[in-house]
Amino acid sequence: MSRRATTTSLRRRSHATEHFPRLRVRGSVRNLLLVLGDQLSARAAPLRNLDAARDAVLMLEVAGESRHVPSHKQRTTLFLSAMRHFALDLVKRGLRVHYVALDDPSNTHSLDTELRRAVDELRPQTMHVVHPGEWRIMLMLERWRRDLPIPTAVHDDDHFLLPPAEFAAWAAGRRQLVLEHFYRMMRRRCGILLQEDGEPEGGRWNYDADNRRPYRNGPTPSPPVRFEPDAVTREVIHLVCERLPELPGRLDHFSWPVARRDALRALRDFVTHRLPNFGPYQDAMVAGQPFLFHSLLSPALNLKLLDPREVIDSALAAWRNGRAPLQSVEGFVRQVLGWREFIRGIYWHAGPEYAGMNGLQQHGRLPEFYWTGDTDARCLKLCLEQVLQHGYGHHIQRLMVTGNLALIAGVHPRQISNWYLGMYVDAVDWVTLPNTLGMVMHADGGLVGTKPYAAGGRYIDKMSDYCRGCAYDPTQRTGPRACPFTTLYWDFLARNQRRLARNPRMSLALQSLRRLPQAELDAIRAAACATRERMGVGPIDGGS
Repeated sequence: MSRRATTTSLRRRSHATEHFPRLRVRGSVRNLLLVLGDQLSARAAPLRNLDAARDAVLMLEVAGESRHVPSHKQRTTLFLSAMRHFALDLVKRGLRVHYVALDDPSNTHSLDTELRRAVDELRPQTMHVVHPGEWRIMLMLERWRRDLPIPTAVHDDDHFLLPPAEFAAWAAGRRQLVLEHFYRMMRRRCGILLQEDGEPEGGRWNYDADNRRPYRNGPTPSPPVRFEPDAVTREVIHLVCERLPELPGRLDHFSWPVARRDALRALRDFVTHRLPNFGPYQDAMVAGQPFLFHSLLSPALNLKLLDPREVIDSALAAWRNGRAPLQSVEGFVRQVLGWREFIRGIYWHAGPEYAGMNGLQQHGRLPEFYWTGDTDARCLKLCLEQVLQHGYGHHIQRLMVTGNLALIAGVHPRQISNWYLGMYVDAVDWVTLPNTLGMVMHADGGLVGTKPYAAGGRYIDKMSDYCRGCAYDPTQRTGPRACPFTTLYWDFLARNQRRLARNPRMSLALQSLRRLPQAELDAIRAAACATRERMGVGPIDGGS
């Protein structure tokens, strides 16, 4: 076979940018491996098994993937820049890459159509795909297997520590799928933070009770390492602004790792500078501190630039070397080994119909200010402006501020789930959907969360400094200065009292509700209706 037939063509595009070459495959192709934007692991088995001379990689930039839910400009930039860096690394390794860029004149901007077009052009003997990260693409893949004129092989995603089939085996016969039980099983399975007798290090399985401190004169956090956009990323930023100007969010603060070398540096930076204080302050919220002691590794993990085991091992090494306390390391391990694997297992175990669940029967609209940050509730304004600026918010900001409001205001769960999927740089459907429907909206009947994580303004005041200088008073349920969170929280309890009465974890909250006089309950209901109307939520009961 000629050299031309075994290499990727590196011709420059004359009509566009100059730092990312036009990658085209010449010659025959035996195996064609589709690499999706969240599958950027050079250690994936299907990629390692490719023959450089006879096989090829296919990568597709399509605008439809940024538009099926409106994607934050930083999220789109991150995905596309990481894909381009990954493709260039593959070429350096000698692999052939067929890459359809966003500005390719022939690009139809449909993942389905571009895949079929590439198969027609390259005529491979077999199509290969790694198990995708969302049901939408999995169902598309099933159509490919049925319709394409060649076999399509689907490979397990070996990035994760527990395959979906093994999660299903663990879940079989259980009345309830409880994170704590799953987490302990994973600790034992992987031999993590265990003594020789199989008991947990430190004598406790988790340190959640110690890891809920508000930030009151705490240690000064070290700012995370920044990655200034290189020439390839600057090219992508230009393309996103030019080709997808309607997307939400801002790009002036883009500094996410887009290549594995950057992701490894980000991991070292977190373990060295922020992991020691991560545990105690992981639930804290502070104005002007969007990152505090959080890792910011979820985008790199979810694109698979980092491997979960190497991330866990780095944290464990810091503990063994005396550079991070057990409570912080265990809290971080719990997020990666426990929650991340648990949520992925739930997503595939529950099936595609999970996306339609709406257990509390809420049908309101997501307020427009989620896209603009234009609200006078200070906690919301700070969290939403942070998302618009960085495409990021840590888990308590998502659960107890932006998500909490959607829950207690009666927003339809799919509306807020689509917002999370589009607006956060680390969002992939397998992690976003069960986190939102299960934890945020309690829409799945308690499959993920054992209770609704609803709270009034007092909780936000306790865990943050957001209420200082706000137009609203978190202690007031009604009146001109009543906090919307407080008003809507009590209305949420009243609206769902019969449903929640069956949940023992809600008994204290419902006892407090029953102590309120009927006149105050009526005033709360009227105030909640006015608040929803002012926010543009509209009817929440499914009516017009």
